[in-house]
Amino acid sequence: MSAPLRPRPAAPHGPAASRDRAVLGASAAPRLLTVGVIGAGRVGAVLGAALTAAGHRAVAVAGGSGASRARLALLLPEVPRRPVAAVAHAATDLLLIAVPDDALAGVVADLADRGALRPGQVVAHTSGAHGLSVLAPAAEVGARPLALHPAMTFTGTPDDLTRLAGISYGVTAPAGLRPLAARLVADLGGVPEWVAESDRPLYHAALAHGANHLVTLVNEAADRLRDAGVDRPEKVLAPLLRAALENALRLGDDALTGPVSRGDAGTVARHLARLAATAPESVPTYLALARRTADRAIAAGRLRPVDAQSLLGVLADNGREVAA
Repeated sequence: MSAPLRPRPAAPHGPAASRDRAVLGASAAPRLLTVGVIGAGRVGAVLGAALTAAGHRAVAVAGGSGASRARLALLLPEVPRRPVAAVAHAATDLLLIAVPDDALAGVVADLADRGALRPGQVVAHTSGAHGLSVLAPAAEVGARPLALHPAMTFTGTPDDLTRLAGISYGVTAPAGLRPLAARLVADLGGVPEWVAESDRPLYHAALAHGANHLVTLVNEAADRLRDAGVDRPEKVLAPLLRAALENALRLGDDALTGPVSRGDAGTVARHLARLAATAPESVPTYLALARRTADRAIAAGRLRPVDAQSLLGVLADNGREVAA
């Protein structure tokens, strides 16, 4: 069944409402939007369902894989699946393109070449890595470009709808489209973070470094605990990692603890020796993160340079061995 409808936000008033009317036409705001979604992956299907729950009208969606069809049956069961160009034609107000980063430019160019886009139509993508330049073919035919990236990891299930509450969206928009962008983010229950076009790669790198690499790091730690004979590493890690994350978000570098922040060179040397014998593939990652941790601990005053000398020597020696 489709996601339950949430109460619509109050209709906007004042200057913002006037600007919104200017974006969509004098008779258009406040009103619901006709929406099409290209890409029924985890992000596209969930955002389509969230916009529908906010009261907007999803009229068509494109997504042909088995996983996409299953997702749509769960999240957008009443929205017809259509070819990509047909979705663009049907989406009179907002076309949401939620495809992989490297496929985005090709999809936009193809839609423009086929005459599937129209002047005044808002064409938005959900890529964190791209801004407005990738939508240039759409802008050239008069469509209004918008980059709208949810800073959240998705599973493609109804559970994601509750996780959208209060999250940030990295938004890049022309000045005239900012009121509508803010309205869409509010309808999704989120908060806009306005990101300059030139800063999109840095914005996305920060999120990928923090979230995607965190998954790798946690799984590396779990694997090494299994190597040490721990049957349920997730039980050991969960309270520790939750506390570390909460402390890091609250305290910054003052949350640093452990042998690197104390300059315990002997302990780190033993870590590296055992890792080299048991899981040599983990050594380069440990070295890189330990060196960066030491740098931050020194800069934050958590580790005195004089106390770091032996530690940095251990890291340098092991780094040379890895490179050899």
